[in-house]
Amino acid sequence: KDTTKHAEGLIRVLDDEGVASGAWNPNLSADELRLGLEQMCRLRIFDDRMMKMQRTGKLSFYMRSLGEEAIAISQTMALQEHDWLFPTYRQPGCQFVRGRSMVSMINHCIGNVEDNVKGRQMPVHYTYKDGHYISVSSPVGTQFSQAVGVAMASAYKGEDQATITWIGDGASAEGDYHYAVNFASVFKPPVILCVVNNQWAISTHRNFASGGENFATRALPYGIPSLRVDGNDFLALYSATQWARKRASAGMGATHIEILTYRTGAHSSSDDASRYRPADDHEHWPGGDPIERLKNHLILTDEWSEERHSELEQKLDEEVVAAYKEAVTHGDLANGPWPPASTIFTEVYEEVPWHIQEQREELGK
Repeated sequence: KDTTKHAEGLIRVLDDEGVASGAWNPNLSADELRLGLEQMCRLRIFDDRMMKMQRTGKLSFYMRSLGEEAIAISQTMALQEHDWLFPTYRQPGCQFVRGRSMVSMINHCIGNVEDNVKGRQMPVHYTYKDGHYISVSSPVGTQFSQAVGVAMASAYKGEDQATITWIGDGASAEGDYHYAVNFASVFKPPVILCVVNNQWAISTHRNFASGGENFATRALPYGIPSLRVDGNDFLALYSATQWARKRASAGMGATHIEILTYRTGAHSSSDDASRYRPADDHEHWPGGDPIERLKNHLILTDEWSEERHSELEQKLDEEVVAAYKEAVTHGDLANGPWPPASTIFTEVYEEVPWHIQEQREELGK
């Protein structure tokens, strides 16, 4: 069907008062909504604690998902467990949905001996094989074309397996975005291509990323159905992703989604956002806060309360603190132990070439 009106408009389910309505309402159960709220809160509290660790010298670097928690949590919940995830550094919450432990994630952020990446990546550039969560790429945008390739492979093998990927509004100006969309248009793989329009590419406003009115309409000339979704609306995100997943499963090809949201925090722990925007800028974002919106909806339907919410936040904070204490038993930033230097030669070649073997032996002398 023609999705032009959905690409030019904005799909919302939750209004400003917390009422859910409209054709896109996924009608999730109260248990599913409470789980989604818990996972979003878990991600925010985890981020807050890790940022404090960075500020006190216990982590070298960190990036938060503040204001964008609904994206990773809601969209991953809407998918099947065996679907592939090609994230950016703003979707670590996918791993909570897929069952990764906080201890494992913190081990990576520290870069200690239990880091599953063995110190080869920056903090927050996670990978989680059991959760089909592909390694976050520092060169922004590369995951878009990679995701299309994996989706094409799934189609060739006849598997009911979808792939979802995300890219920022700034990175959508990279060639990888257009390569991916063009391949998806031609080969029609089961892929969901998401552009997270959080208004900022570090310090560059989204107006410099594209000359078009929005990002959703960019996919229409390629012949790919495209939606524009309120990224702070847990229900709208779930429904749009579920719709795209059903299309993929039916062999109908790719779906393109612009996710309209706001990067509430700085780009990273190395960024000072006050240098290029007012400190209270996020408070004027009309989309509100994703956690508050879902919380208010649950309270409105008598499925939640402020007291229960406070208890949840306390429980989650204790969970994060306990996870950090366990993680540092495997090594901290200042004292290690860290992955040995010999790991630079492992897990690259199935059969190690002779010249690499010589270098490996030289290192050991």
